[in-house]
Amino acid sequence: MSEVLISANNVSLKHNTKSVLDNVSFDIKAGEFITLIGPNGAGKSSLIKILLGLIKPDSGSIKKSKNIRLGYTPQKFIPNEFIPISVIDFLKLNQKTSIDFLLKISKLTGIEVLLSSSLKDLSGGEMQRVLLARALLSKPNILILDEPAQNLDVNGQMHLYKLIQDIHQQQECAILMVSHDLHRVMKESTQVLCLYHHICCMGQPESILQDSSFNDLFADQMDELMATYEHHHNHCHES
Repeated sequence: MSEVLISANNVSLKHNTKSVLDNVSFDIKAGEFITLIGPNGAGKSSLIKILLGLIKPDSGSIKKSKNIRLGYTPQKFIPNEFIPISVIDFLKLNQKTSIDFLLKISKLTGIEVLLSSSLKDLSGGEMQRVLLARALLSKPNILILDEPAQNLDVNGQMHLYKLIQDIHQQQECAILMVSHDLHRVMKESTQVLCLYHHICCMGQPESILQDSSFNDLFADQMDELMATYEHHHNHCHES
């Protein structure tokens, strides 16, 4: 049985008496790929901050495995343009890692050619790959990614999601990813968690697609989502 890395137990949070999260409970197990979805304002970013220990819930608890090594990429990261720093120096900041391992991770994430570039000159897609590389330098067994493809064009999104899929398979780490791009990420997920202040539904993509709560929340995306998902699963896969 897979080790539970993070366990959320009846987590609730209010903001100015308004419920942000209401009795949220779920586990993240070793090797899982969980996609966290939900409308804007559903509480996704607040849940991520609670899992990371950045804010405390009003009630409930977060339990973490003693063996947890956590990597994180934020939804937005804007480097200070008045403090010039190269990509390689940014990667080294507060990191205890060998140059050989840094170069290995740079190759995996495709940023070797960017190492001498200034951080402030990177494109959105380049910055996301650099943030992923920095997260991987701690050799995490769980990666938390908060809408990593939010500001990328379609081509950039496809390349980034392929990279995240490769990282999941090659590094054998669990991933919790917040995303709005349902038709791009559903097919890679082992579990989908649908949040709207509370957990509306959670399960494998095939079962989530049949859930009435999911259909109600994402009615405007269902035609495209179903077509993409069925197309993907009509293909034969190499063993």
